[in-house]
Amino acid sequence: MSFVLHDWAYRQIKAISDRLTRDANAKVVFLVDKNGLLIAASGDDIQNIDTTSLASLAAGNIAATSGLAELIGEREFSNLFHEGERDNIHITLVDERVILVIIFDKRSSLGLVRLRVKRASEEIKKIFQEMEKEAQSAEGSAFEFDDDDIDKLFAD
Repeated sequence: MSFVLHDWAYRQIKAISDRLTRDANAKVVFLVDKNGLLIAASGDDIQNIDTTSLASLAAGNIAATSGLAELIGEREFSNLFHEGERDNIHITLVDERVILVIIFDKRSSLGLVRLRVKRASEEIKKIFQEMEKEAQSAEGSAFEFDDDDIDKLFAD
């Protein structure tokens, strides 16, 4: 899966991740594509994290978990939670397209994070659906040339 992230879509996604960071009392929020490329990041602790590695490992985590799900006959595990001594990570697959990663500590709770992620996931899903419609519309409006059109274009 590849896509072109338009400026309007990035601004909306960034606003959603900023709000999610604030509303869930998260340290950081990342949106990552399934290939491990960082799309957007929010939070005060971003400078303390290797975002490239985190994005790549989150995508690998989703891929590995998908393999586990398949082995036991599940379609997927769309929510993952890792609990640490100091920080926790909640990972959600949004519309089978992108990965939402939330890092939070004791100032928040898993319940609050899951509640806020549900809303943010729906909003992100709508943005990607709009982008898909826009791409399909652009494909349908592409110019098609036949040999006569090309001859007329280059005629003396």
